[in-house]
Amino acid sequence: MITAIILFVLTYVLLLLLPKYRPYVALSSAVLFVALRILPVGNILGEIDFNVLMMIAGTMGTVSLFIDSKMPALMADVLLEKVPNVKWAITSLALFAGIVSAFVDNVATVLMVAPVALAIAKKLNINPVPMIIAIAVSSNLQGAATLVGDTTSILLGGYAGMDFIDFFVFQGKPSMFWAVELGALVSMFVLLWIFRKEDRKITTGARTAVTDYVPSVLLGGTIILLILASFLPSKPDLINGYICMGLFAVGLLYNAVRHGASGIVKPLKDIDYDTLLLLAGLFVVIGGIKAAGVIDELAALFVRISGDNIFLIYTIIVWASVILSAFIDNIPYVATMLPVVQGIATMLGIEPYLLYFGLLTGATLGGNLTPVGASANITGIGILRKDGYEVTTGDFMKIGIPFTLAAVISGYLFIWFVWGM
Repeated sequence: MITAIILFVLTYVLLLLLPKYRPYVALSSAVLFVALRILPVGNILGEIDFNVLMMIAGTMGTVSLFIDSKMPALMADVLLEKVPNVKWAITSLALFAGIVSAFVDNVATVLMVAPVALAIAKKLNINPVPMIIAIAVSSNLQGAATLVGDTTSILLGGYAGMDFIDFFVFQGKPSMFWAVELGALVSMFVLLWIFRKEDRKITTGARTAVTDYVPSVLLGGTIILLILASFLPSKPDLINGYICMGLFAVGLLYNAVRHGASGIVKPLKDIDYDTLLLLAGLFVVIGGIKAAGVIDELAALFVRISGDNIFLIYTIIVWASVILSAFIDNIPYVATMLPVVQGIATMLGIEPYLLYFGLLTGATLGGNLTPVGASANITGIGILRKDGYEVTTGDFMKIGIPFTLAAVISGYLFIWFVWGM
């Protein structure tokens, strides 16, 4: 167990120190766990969640086609035609980014919506920094709303055996979607207060022309089929992955007919292979520390600290996740903590869903506290930097802190009253 702990801690330190090499760190650590016989060779494939990996890859590919079709830009244009001034334009764009992000990767959402915000800022001669920050934090918030909204949601769905519809209603109770939407509603008023002085009128130009409606159909089809699959009895373990990859394959074939080889190459290049490799390595690493008994010891430590008090354990998980996710990537954190949370629930003799939802709430929303806490934030800041704007930590936290506190507190209370009482 000592060897496993040392190797695991070293892995995390290197993940923090070498962000550009995270996939290689995770894969190297996985190899060491196997080479040192902490995890038997025969257990490797069983530890890797191929359903999660296929869902992520397939959704990323379909989203690439969706962005290229210019449908998101048209949706933003239509939205801006309905708002009276800059304050509502910023808030509406942030909410729009959040809604899209519930079904599309957070980074992809920021890449879609940020150019619209930049265009508005240039037209009105205002600073785009607060606008892009608002879009980024809203995207990160809504990623936890559905099964396909964020990698952390996909991880939870795969680990807990939750389907698309389970994020809306689970065991007859309101699920994660409603906790996130409550947080979005409360944080909307925070944004309106932050931008209360931006009352200039807004004008719009010609609407963006959509070049192709097929990717929109494919993305919608993915969501519909995931919902339908939720109701299938005795469904295959990999069905969600098959759906996401299957519709992406249809999109690739369609694109190849229209554009030739380039129609296949670009969507394949847009898949984030680093994340896939990182997760594959982490699945093996977590399997190793589980086999060494580390997960059980961590769970027992949580129980000892809290004195078997479920509310205290829930509170610690939520707010520790908020703080940690402000500085470390939430993907490896959630991947590591899911089995720990399950172990805590087993020791307490309770179902784990209260703690699962608390973990997802804290880990997803905590990334909005700092500029480096979430990939969406880093992407938004990168877009601003390319356009000549520097974003200080203070600039970000003026929006990030009140937004995060409003969203986390409302979600924290909602989950407790629905799932903990």
